Amino acid sequence: MKDTKLTDNSCKKLHELFKFADSYTTSLPDIFYRKCTPEYYPKLELVIFNHALSKELGIKVEELPTKSLAKLLTGQTTTEATALAYAGHQFGHFVILGDGRAHLLGEHIAPSGARFDIHLKGSGRTPYARRGDGRAALGPMLREYLISEAMHAFGIPTTRSLAVCTTGEAVPRQDLLTGAILTRIASSHIRVGTFEYASFMSHEVPDATKLLTDYTISRHYPELSEKPGKYLEFFKAVMTRQIKLITEWLRVGFIHGVMNTDNVAISGETIDYGPCAFMNEYDPATTFSSIDRAGRYAFGNQANITLWNLGCFAKTLLPLMSLDETAELTEEILPSFKKAFEAHWRAMMFRKLGLIINAEEVAKDTNQITNSKSDELINSLLTWMHENRADYTLTFRYLTKLLDRKISENETSFSSQEASSLEDKLYAPYKLERFQDFTKKWLTLLLPLLGPDTERLKSSLKTMQRANPVLIPRNFRVEKALADAENGDLAEFNRLLEVVQKPYDEPAEYREYLRPPEDGERVRATYCGT
Repeated sequence: MKDTKLTDNSCKKLHELFKFADSYTTSLPDIFYRKCTPEYYPKLELVIFNHALSKELGIKVEELPTKSLAKLLTGQTTTEATALAYAGHQFGHFVILGDGRAHLLGEHIAPSGARFDIHLKGSGRTPYARRGDGRAALGPMLREYLISEAMHAFGIPTTRSLAVCTTGEAVPRQDLLTGAILTRIASSHIRVGTFEYASFMSHEVPDATKLLTDYTISRHYPELSEKPGKYLEFFKAVMTRQIKLITEWLRVGFIHGVMNTDNVAISGETIDYGPCAFMNEYDPATTFSSIDRAGRYAFGNQANITLWNLGCFAKTLLPLMSLDETAELTEEILPSFKKAFEAHWRAMMFRKLGLIINAEEVAKDTNQITNSKSDELINSLLTWMHENRADYTLTFRYLTKLLDRKISENETSFSSQEASSLEDKLYAPYKLERFQDFTKKWLTLLLPLLGPDTERLKSSLKTMQRANPVLIPRNFRVEKALADAENGDLAEFNRLLEVVQKPYDEPAEYREYLRPPEDGERVRATYCGT
């Protein structure tokens, strides 16, 4: 029997730490979840706690001893946790899944009124565990903490990490690893795979999909609740959020790694940081996942996979729609994905190149850029980067610094030596003489577009600075930090976490984190950590 008694009398109860409210499990049939209890770990240790996030959530922990906090954050004091059921297409194959090693503690209401799942990973076997041991290793849990916080700093919708605790027990993988539990925060864990599961279970609960859809609309898209044709409008809203999310991934060079339908959140947040990484040299075929041998989830294929996943989602909603709505969804809405994505992608690239000030307007009307050579300019840059193995992050930051220099020197014309005029070659670790053709085209387009108005140039520069991070969690540094952590040394992890939380800054003390990996430092494969 699990011992849930706390030895520290000052420790608050779980329901005093979090403001739990009526939830997913009280609103939907029990086919969607199973009540179960997290595994008991008597030797828990708090490794890292997100104080900034706890303040946003209104969680008061100041008077709690760390051991008591660790017990609360890992579900050691509750018998009311829940494992969620869902299905998913994994690498294109349909599978019935569920939280095999995860527990939902409850749904917390923040001071803002927003609702957040308090969710655990690595907290023990559940009824959905299948052949898994229900546990997680420290490295993958710290990876999710680090990358999710980096994504938040980029301004990209994401789940967040509240804490990581070690369990005091070893986890057998290829080697014996340190066991750990991640406390994850999300606006919900409703996935495309949840809808696939509801559709699959319709033989048992005929209105399962309708119940799930109505609940999801009320939770994430309440403005649609009373709207005519709300199910079609719901699909359109989800598609728009997914397009915006994927576009933002492409902006910063992020590769998710496993875009299965069970890893697609209906809220539009990035979820499940398994074999994810950020691209170094620009190549659309870049993958990092050790199991994605065919490149299904490569950097340049993420938009296509998003459309494929949305197709799976659409199938689950069709029974809720009229014949006219079904025709509109299949014949108009889904086919419009490519055009909508291209508009958002183009607006994003215009931001990275400083060609616009108002990105939202360009997403609506790409004709705002009057020069017809803008698309040719983007394509020529990406082609050059690919052919010359140019670093994705530093190339755009180099252009940002180039425009900054022109403004600071009050230059509004083009010089043939622009590309080699920067003394700092860190931003251009490639043959600059072959880059001059592009910079000439870029400045020739940019400067007349913005005109002689210095304020417009400064606005363009600010747009580029906000669109182009300089500090990303380079995979070789992430892996080094995780290896150190496995050996009990968190110094590099904490330093890297500090760095990636300021991705648009360039303080001198972070300079070493700007550079790409050298040949002997490259890490080409990451793992799910299951």
